[in-house]
Amino acid sequence: MVSQSPALPADAPPAPISPGGTYALQTVSVGCKVYIRRPGPDGQDEERLAEILSIRDKPNNPYARRTRKEEDVATKPDDQREFFVHWEHFNKRLDDWVAGSRLVLSRDMEWPRPRAPAQSKKASTPSKKPGKLPKSQSKNLLRKATSNARAGASSPTPGPSTPMAIDYPASPSPAPHSLKRKAPADEEEEEEEEDAEGEDADADADADADAEGEMDIDGEGDIETFDLSLQEPAAGPPTVTTFSKEQEIEKLRTSGSMTQSISEIARVKNLNRLQIGKHEVDAWYFSPYPKEYAHLPVLYICEFCLSFFPSPMMFSRHRQRCTMLHPPGNEIYRHEDISFYEIDGKRQLTWCRNLSLLSKCFLDHKTLYYDVTPFMYYVMAKRDSTGCHIIGYFSKEKESAENYNVACILTLPQHQRHGYGKLLIEFSYELSKKEGKLGSPEKPLSDLGLLGYRAYWAETIIDLLLNTPDGELSIDEIAQKTAITHADVMNTCTTLQLFKHYKGAHVICLNNSVMEKYNKTKAKKRRRIHAEYLKWKPPVFTRDQLRFGF
Repeated sequence: MVSQSPALPADAPPAPISPGGTYALQTVSVGCKVYIRRPGPDGQDEERLAEILSIRDKPNNPYARRTRKEEDVATKPDDQREFFVHWEHFNKRLDDWVAGSRLVLSRDMEWPRPRAPAQSKKASTPSKKPGKLPKSQSKNLLRKATSNARAGASSPTPGPSTPMAIDYPASPSPAPHSLKRKAPADEEEEEEEEDAEGEDADADADADADAEGEMDIDGEGDIETFDLSLQEPAAGPPTVTTFSKEQEIEKLRTSGSMTQSISEIARVKNLNRLQIGKHEVDAWYFSPYPKEYAHLPVLYICEFCLSFFPSPMMFSRHRQRCTMLHPPGNEIYRHEDISFYEIDGKRQLTWCRNLSLLSKCFLDHKTLYYDVTPFMYYVMAKRDSTGCHIIGYFSKEKESAENYNVACILTLPQHQRHGYGKLLIEFSYELSKKEGKLGSPEKPLSDLGLLGYRAYWAETIIDLLLNTPDGELSIDEIAQKTAITHADVMNTCTTLQLFKHYKGAHVICLNNSVMEKYNKTKAKKRRRIHAEYLKWKPPVFTRDQLRFGF
């Protein structure tokens, strides 16, 4: 993401700056922005501004033998400390640990912005938790509203001063009426009660979040205040949204995932590189592997059973004993060298947990990695003479209340930009067609997931319109033939600006720019899913089989 801190007000004081040469490496702290040398696109080192997110002493690898060269490097004082940095205007997945010798101390350093002065307790009480009123004031307002309602019910013809109804606006807003101020002693007692209740609510929310694995809580469980006046909220001007693909791709490139939570941002990447089969890739985000394996130069992962090992010797010993050559599930699709396997998370707990740990290295919004029993996993593998190698996968809830057909989807980085992502998406919709349902991925999507789904939706909808003889299709017909939900069809058509107003009605019109992009996409040869090779029936689960965690 571009910035690790929230947006600052316009009148915020400027950040203090230390001129180059006036500070030492030991004075650099978390939150500072300093120039650091990094390899450039032309192979030469360049100086980039970066924000310090964490500082540590250089870890020692207990599983590796120390050479004379490593001992000489370790004696340098600047390399004894390492800094985890976020590069300015770069994607969050490029955050990395750098040695202290790479910091450019001859250039200016920007210190963290000073915090706003803390207000007194009494002055901050009204704005401590917006949208929440003390209990006594809430009771007074409730009595007043109840008495007004009773008065209105008893009188057959209400007068102009008798309210007949109470308007509750959708969004909480401060009440326009004035409230009598209480004594300081009463306010302190109410604040203590509210703090105790807030701590209990936060503890319950944290427990639920740990149990469910993924939760979004808005408003911290506060009680909303309602506007008891009869004034209707003023309607703002309608927002006009304009779509620019270049601007959106640039925003996704620099901002990372759309679903970054504060807790995920604060987590520092704990793995450097992963060796999966014959590929060695960089980890992008934090993954809760055991802390004993954190900060190793390379973590070795078996590409068949997904077990992980800290040293090449331990990994080679495992490979001599490992007999698994494909994912542990039923093969439900095979065409050419591509196969799909269906795996029940309840039957293959260890394998699915290892898969979730691996995918967490490349998905910053994924928080569920332990409780895998409510999910079915569909793994795509490529066959060769040595076995079936994992390319990507998507998970799916066994019983989804929102009819989601994908809970999490990932193509491993070493296999990206080869069309496998669209193949996974197309396979998920092929399963939805077999089930006779409309499907949609679980929202919100990651940055790469959003681009992949939008490209698939656009190509599928345009392909259907061009292959229809009469060329007339409604939104419902498009949804039924493609298994894409009505909302996703509408959003895709709106994004591509396909809706036109013609003779008093809205019609779908394919303009020249859309056709040009479509023809360019179709010119590229890519793999497709052939429904006749899918041997699968929708699984049916009993109520006892859907009891998870009991």
